[in-house]
Formats: sequence, C-alpha cells, structure tokens
Amino acid sequence: MKILLDMNIPLKYAALLADRGIIAIRWSDVGEPSALDIEIMAYARENNYIVLTCDLDFSAILSATHELKPSVAQIRASVLHAKEAVDLVASALIQNAEEMEKGAILSIDIKKSRLRILPLE
Repeated sequence: MKILLDMNIPLKYAALLADRGIIAIRWSDVGEPSALDIEIMAYARENNYIVLTCDLDFSAILSATHELKPSVAQIRASVLHAKEAVDLVASALIQNAEEMEKGAILSIDIKKSRLRILPLE
C-alpha cells in the first residue's frame, strides 16, 4: 500500500506509517506544494497512491468526475498526537486494504471509519 500525504498532513506521518509497513511520501517530495488538488489526484492515480488528507476537496472531485481512482483516506478525527492519529489511519487502511486498492473513499474518525466504493453515484 502506497500513501501520498496531502500538504495538510504533518510530514512525520510518513515515518510513522512506514513503521507500520505502509509506504508514504509527502506531496512536496514529488510536486509543487502549491499544486491544485486535481494535480495531486492525477499523480496519485498515475502512480497508484492513496491520497491521505484532512479536507473534503478530494471527495468532491471524485464525486464530480465519477473516477475510480485514486482512493482517498480522509482524517475526520481531532487527535492531538500524531502517533494516535497514525494508529487510527493505519488500522483503518489495513482493515480496508482490498477496497482501497480497487477505489474507495475512507473517512476515518475516532469512533469508526466509513467506506464508500468508487465511483460515487
């Protein structure tokens, strides 16, 4: 599983995810930090990454375009410590790995995660 961290995700998440066996890079490692979300999505789709973000723009783009990829994981939880947040993210991603590889949106919260299969209708 490969994760592309949106610019709103702290850089330390990459190392914390790697500790859990998940490959993660930050968008600024491969593209312009000021790039549009659509550019980030195109890179993720072409290179088989799942986008990890805190905003809803990626889901809105998938809804408007009816695309099957890239999968998007949205952190919807307010967690103060990065390790706790990454524990939630890694657990949800691993639990839903098969669906995320095919194309899905995963909303991750403290109490539960919600999965929606792509394309959105």
